[in-house]
Amino acid sequence: MSKLIPPVATKHPKRIEQLGRVRTDDYAWMKDDNWQQVLRDPKTLRGDVREHLDAENAYTKAMLAGTEVLQAEMFGEMKGRIREDDSSVPSTDGPFDYYVRYDLGAQHPIHARRPKGAADGEQVLLDEEALSKGKPFFEVGAASHSPDHALYAWAADEQGSEYYTIRVKDLATGEELGTPAESAYGSLTFSPDGQWLFWIWRDENARPAKVLRRPAKGGEDVLVYEEADDGMFLGISTTSDDSHIVIGVGNQETTESLLIPASDPTAAPVVAEPRQVGVKYNLDHWGDRWVIHTNADGAVDFKLAVSTADVPAKATWSDWIAHQPGRYITGFAAFAGHLVRAERVNALDRLVVTARSGEEHEVAFDEEAYALHIEGGYEYATTTTRFVYQSPTTPRQTYDYDMATRERTLRKTQEIPSGHDPSRYVARRLYAKASDGEDVPITVLMLKDTPLDGSAPLLLYGYGAYGIAMEPSFSIRNLSLVDRGWIWATAHIRGGSDKGWGWFLDGRKEKKPNTFTDFIACAEHLTAKGYGAKGRIAAYGGSAGGMLMGAIANLRPDLWGAIIAAVPFVDVLNTMSDTTLPLTPPEWPEWGNPLQDADAYDLIESYSPYDRVSAQAYPPVLATGGLSDPRVTYWEPEKWVAKLREFSTGGAPMLLKINMEAGHGGASGRFDFLKEIALDYAFAVWALEKGWEQA
Repeated sequence: MSKLIPPVATKHPKRIEQLGRVRTDDYAWMKDDNWQQVLRDPKTLRGDVREHLDAENAYTKAMLAGTEVLQAEMFGEMKGRIREDDSSVPSTDGPFDYYVRYDLGAQHPIHARRPKGAADGEQVLLDEEALSKGKPFFEVGAASHSPDHALYAWAADEQGSEYYTIRVKDLATGEELGTPAESAYGSLTFSPDGQWLFWIWRDENARPAKVLRRPAKGGEDVLVYEEADDGMFLGISTTSDDSHIVIGVGNQETTESLLIPASDPTAAPVVAEPRQVGVKYNLDHWGDRWVIHTNADGAVDFKLAVSTADVPAKATWSDWIAHQPGRYITGFAAFAGHLVRAERVNALDRLVVTARSGEEHEVAFDEEAYALHIEGGYEYATTTTRFVYQSPTTPRQTYDYDMATRERTLRKTQEIPSGHDPSRYVARRLYAKASDGEDVPITVLMLKDTPLDGSAPLLLYGYGAYGIAMEPSFSIRNLSLVDRGWIWATAHIRGGSDKGWGWFLDGRKEKKPNTFTDFIACAEHLTAKGYGAKGRIAAYGGSAGGMLMGAIANLRPDLWGAIIAAVPFVDVLNTMSDTTLPLTPPEWPEWGNPLQDADAYDLIESYSPYDRVSAQAYPPVLATGGLSDPRVTYWEPEKWVAKLREFSTGGAPMLLKINMEAGHGGASGRFDFLKEIALDYAFAVWALEKGWEQA
């Protein structure tokens, strides 16, 4: 049997001079200059680029042909752990209970309501499954009923490009009202009086640029706010007590809120506290006061302040819940008589309930590693909040919690139709020693009888960016490896907020290399303790976690038996130097600006995975992407794989799979997405078992 021959990418050297530095990019041609149009219409992709991507997809399919049975088995297992006719716990709002449910076999949900407390009388609000028919991609980014329960609005993306179309319908007649709002961000908000719909417009570079307002039942759009800084994101919401509409402006390190009184939704927005670089705040109105969640005045792990002013400028703030280093206040939810704040200490979550009297109590659990978070509801004048608890061994449990009586009511436990016995598994919390002495948490999931002698294959997952924590949650997917004797480990590395906001600050900009060395330290700690062996570790990460995969491949290729990089942000220097790309200006606070700052250029160049590929023996790599992805564009993994293939001195395969009909999140259906995960996992098994040597 002859060996399969990988595609060979042509080289068209492009010389780039920047801040007195020169680099050459042999594969710059893979970026279609007309990429904005490709996002909206993938059929416009330039012919030579499409030809190369098709060849890469065909090669990957051929190389992994021997895993197709395993892929099908894993997909069947994952699907078997999903209740096909599942439904959410209803959430009450006035006279109705609102919920989503799935029909048997459906990829997309139905949004529905019924009279409060009733078992029947369902009214379908939105049938996503019906709307998705005949479309290769369909995703609803936001959906909401109006406060008077008369209208329903939703934002749908049919390309994976994250350009949404917003529609509104009359729930009495089913009639669609007005003209759709095009080029929208995936969010929308009704004014508390139900008369207006606020939405966000995306510009030609896919950036949220304007907040617009239109009559809820249809009419002309009016500009409410336009953001002049390309580096800022926009959001729109209402306060919990429905007293104000809030426009949120911000990036990773700086935020600002603008307020519109609900009593006059057409009023011009007023800035609460002007933006100041490095200061983040968000706020909510709690009856007679504003509550402000902020890192101001050196509160690295955040604090809560209060203000009784009509416009809560910082001069009116007074500390309420003071800053405690190591206790990261992640957010809060306000109700008429209570406020619930979420905290994280040493990668474990807890909830603290505060009554208006000032009395506090804590909601926590005893497992070694778990995730706990508040789940949003509609009603403000209630003593009931809802939270979700889960752990690597415990499926999601949804509780209603009476904040006054402290009574917990279990409303739902995630059903695993094919069966799940938590007692078969063990979840552990380990700590690796980083190169600078920091303790890096690791969450491990495995079967109880898995030997700790280095013989078990190990998958190590990581992310480490934007302050996003990797919560130790339950996954129907990971069990397909764990049940085969694998150990699944999650590295809670710097760049995330697993140990507080300072943990994030220690893994960004000039401290970004900590993210990579933390991950390597986790791998070495696990192997030292018998949880795996050098060369038999599958490293896995996506998006910014894909950058992590590229970096650790360059730094320690000997540690890994496989690297899975999903939608990987690997062409960091070029992307952060291209101001036309959607996320470039907003992400300079995270990575630095290599167009204006020579130190930032040198730092990014020192770890940018694409730029640091060198002549060494790389392990097998699977890189995936989406043609319509506006976050990590398709050419990043395409260029990276071409360069890896050119430079690798070993015989391990470099595989690329681009979904030609999806964006950053992959396939949109709940089952189709699982097929992509099954491919990733089957690749890991194939790579560690050296299946590629026979391909």
